[in-house]
Amino acid sequence: MSFTPPTRLVNPRLGTYFGIFASALAAVFFLAAIFEQLGLSDTFLRLMMMLAPVALYGTIGVAAATRQPLDYFAAGRRVPAVFTGLALSITAFGSTGLVALSGLFFVSGFDGLAITIGGLAGFVVMAILLAPFLRKFGAYTVPTYLGRRFESRLLRLLAAVFLAVPMLLLVAAELRIASVVGGWLSGMSAGMLLPSFALFVLASLVLGGMRSLSWSNAAQAITVLLAFLVPVALVAVLVTKLPIPQLSYGPIVRGLIRHEAALSLPDLAAAPFSLDLPGEGFATIAKRFATPFGAIGPVAFVITMLTVMAGLASAPWLLPRVSTTPGVHEARKSLAWATVFFGVLVLTMTSVAAFMRAPLMDLALTAEPGQIPDWLKSLSAAGLVELTSASTRVAIGSVAFWRDGVFLALPIATGLPAAFVYLAAASAIAAALAGAGGAAMALGNLLAEDILNGLSWEPPSDAVRLILARSMLAAALGAGTALAIAAPTDPLALLLWAITITGTTAFPVLVLSIWWKRLNSFGALAGMTSGFAISTSAIIAGEAGLFDAAGTVVAALGMPIGTGAAMLVSVLTPSPSRHALELVRDIRVPGGEILYDREMQRLRLKQRRSSTT
Repeated sequence: MSFTPPTRLVNPRLGTYFGIFASALAAVFFLAAIFEQLGLSDTFLRLMMMLAPVALYGTIGVAAATRQPLDYFAAGRRVPAVFTGLALSITAFGSTGLVALSGLFFVSGFDGLAITIGGLAGFVVMAILLAPFLRKFGAYTVPTYLGRRFESRLLRLLAAVFLAVPMLLLVAAELRIASVVGGWLSGMSAGMLLPSFALFVLASLVLGGMRSLSWSNAAQAITVLLAFLVPVALVAVLVTKLPIPQLSYGPIVRGLIRHEAALSLPDLAAAPFSLDLPGEGFATIAKRFATPFGAIGPVAFVITMLTVMAGLASAPWLLPRVSTTPGVHEARKSLAWATVFFGVLVLTMTSVAAFMRAPLMDLALTAEPGQIPDWLKSLSAAGLVELTSASTRVAIGSVAFWRDGVFLALPIATGLPAAFVYLAAASAIAAALAGAGGAAMALGNLLAEDILNGLSWEPPSDAVRLILARSMLAAALGAGTALAIAAPTDPLALLLWAITITGTTAFPVLVLSIWWKRLNSFGALAGMTSGFAISTSAIIAGEAGLFDAAGTVVAALGMPIGTGAAMLVSVLTPSPSRHALELVRDIRVPGGEILYDREMQRLRLKQRRSSTT
């Protein structure tokens, strides 16, 4: 029997539509560049570069409105692999990764690779161990999959409670980044912009759900790729004569090594479990760029890399996105595209840090006493740099850069027109809106499907189901906004906490649920509960200063302990049912019907028969 649908799944005009969007985005930028040369108000240019792209995203989101549950929860399973890969690469770390990691590489050098290598490995692990099989199952949320895989309503409910925590942290982190960068760009108060961006995300997604999210995320990802890469490429042309900064900054790094040695920059060696990342705000260069293990100890480096890998591979805000692809083969391809796009962004972050360090090192070596160049004055006037000493020779320690503004400082330092700086800021806002929307959508679906309806296998009617999902999307964004306002925390810390909690709670059980048939509901409950309890307790204790090591490093203990608990309890309790074993067998077969859709169709037929009798 063939399961191929009679109609074409993928819209053949998608390339045309997004080509029009890219042209509109380019037109906005060129108009801003022209207006700048004509002498229009800088405030007008800033607002134009912030509001015009946001209006385009909102238009795309509202235009994708739907009344069908499959469209709302899974975009009709019609999203091509390349567009899914774009969305995954941008929403994996969101704007927090884009701006904070660029600053992390600038301040701490190659120690930032602990996070980015973990992210790249996470996509690979997701593609090999998890994504194709969860795509075959087709559930809209991770707790729904776990509950039906283990035939346990309690597991579904507890998994939803556990996984809601990291997604709430991500919503708060992305909204904070959006408000801070948006405040710098527009001059408005960050406190006013934060709820404004949350309302915008709600308005653009509430009518179309995952369908609106998929297409608006694709537009935001195109914005990030163009707006983040183009200014850096122009800087690379000015410095190296080549427009490929990801491959051409090698000579810059070699020059940095020589300059850092001439300046006697400390060659630090961190303790094995040390995780000393620059916090939110201004920071000075503390170590040499290419020297490893200066801010992150060797043991902490490996632990952080593995934790990020596990957290990203099992991320409940990413895994449901692969269910929007037309099939299992496309799900694998989407992860390949995500790895490519994410790798390009990572290489661009490191090139931004290298290109920004180079003029600072040259200044420290050649500047006369009391002489401050114009580019450094411009950065100080823009609020991206703090100078602690101007009377003597400029030293590395006397120039503090805003960690989350390093990617904005680079085009200013190289003398590019202001339109390029505002374009870079627009990329950060686009990534923040994509990250906040992705996490909020996943959290809203989780609240509606697995908490409000978690104790029932039969979903409510389509109309009630959509009302609940839309209401919970609003609740998720409201809770994230409240958390960001009431407890302002470094977005990079929130991101690492979210990934750590996810990796220790979900990764062992998800992998075992596919690759070890003996795992039962008791083992899954034990594994998730122990992993969540250990990770959250370690993070809280680390923030309270109860031990010397970073909380996220100690929290990684939850992963092996959770794995051991899941396996031990499963062995000591009854074997899974025959239905559960057959379900695992069906999940491992890439072809055939989507299991969740088949089950929903059977439930609807059953409801219709009962209503007619």
